[in-house]
Amino acid sequence: MDSLPRKTALTIGMFGVLAALVPNGIRPALLISTFSLALPARVLPKPPAPVPAPVATVRREVAAPWLTVPAGSLDAFFASLKRTEEKEPGAVTRILHYGDSPTTADSITADVRRLLQARYGDAGHGFLLIAKPWAWYGHSGMKLEAKGWKIQPASQGHAADGFHGLGGVSFTGEPGATSWVTLPDDRYSRAIVYYLAQPGGGSFTVNAEGTRLAEIQTAADEKQPAFAELNIPAGTRNVELLVSSGSVRLFGYRFDKDQPGVQYSSLGINGAQVQMIVRYFNAAQWSASLQHEKPALVVLNYGTNESIYPAYVEKDYPKELRQAIAEIREALPDSSLLLMGPMDRGTMTGGEITTPPSLPALIEVQKKVAAETGCAFFNTYEAMGGSGTMGRWYHTEPRLVSADFLHPMPAGAAIVGELFANALIQAYKASR
Repeated sequence: MDSLPRKTALTIGMFGVLAALVPNGIRPALLISTFSLALPARVLPKPPAPVPAPVATVRREVAAPWLTVPAGSLDAFFASLKRTEEKEPGAVTRILHYGDSPTTADSITADVRRLLQARYGDAGHGFLLIAKPWAWYGHSGMKLEAKGWKIQPASQGHAADGFHGLGGVSFTGEPGATSWVTLPDDRYSRAIVYYLAQPGGGSFTVNAEGTRLAEIQTAADEKQPAFAELNIPAGTRNVELLVSSGSVRLFGYRFDKDQPGVQYSSLGINGAQVQMIVRYFNAAQWSASLQHEKPALVVLNYGTNESIYPAYVEKDYPKELRQAIAEIREALPDSSLLLMGPMDRGTMTGGEITTPPSLPALIEVQKKVAAETGCAFFNTYEAMGGSGTMGRWYHTEPRLVSADFLHPMPAGAAIVGELFANALIQAYKASR
């Protein structure tokens, strides 16, 4: 593993404790995220000229800087966005963005959501976990508090049955376990609670502004994912969920607005890797959760944690990446799929912050697999400046990356989010 600088915004020593808890061979990942409360002024490094994509097995139909779009790969997304842009009734473009540690705090994804909703409409925040699996977990505009839950992320101490819901984390609660959500505004119309129906399951209640909306019984003849859809009163800002009897297992919420627009779900899992999906997600359960969302686009944004294992990247990573893509394709044959490459990462070498060679090697694998499987591909690494970017970002005043040369500060995350959102918008406009 790379050597890390002594000073980071959080104590990297915690990593050792967490890594010791990781069972059955999932590789240790860089688990600690850091985020500044003060938003530094943005300093956008001058990017290099766009790098041409490698020759693909399918024709490149549309291109935006650093975004490769094989023919047909984003058709479902573009068609949905067109209906949304034209304000057709019920036209919601739903996007699921799976990422690693930065996205656990809605970093990068918050800026993508903001830009797309400003342009095409706000259909609601999207998915939110029941409680905070990590101290820094949070979503822009949403306030989340909870108590009394046993928490099992798929990347750390995963659930033995592989049932981790849409967001990759399982929550088990007994009577008294509670979750409170404060919404960003009072224009939400519906709440969906994702839970496990199972033999012997208990019950939970959902209240809005102190008024009970429903009591949900989770007992069932067999174990399967279930979804409680509840209308919430106009003007609601505060939602409470309380386990009222027995033992219940929950996965998260979704909050909708009754209007056309974009809904961008940030599904960050700390320490996430592609092998987590392949090894620790129950495929049938995850498929049912994906199908419930009916997304126009799924973004698979992993690679940072894999990149410190060159032998794995060369030998096993391509196979496991293809398997994860195949599972998404099988569950969502009518949705678009985009691979989003990892950001640059820095390592201290001879007194200089440099990019480890294994990172560009992993990105080349992603580009190749995306072309072979007909997925769109966004080259985050090149978009943000390529080799040595994190070194330049660290020496920028104010800094754009934390002292681990890995996790962006809010202004750095905004640069990446804006590059990605603008590439999507440009590709959509070109397709029309």
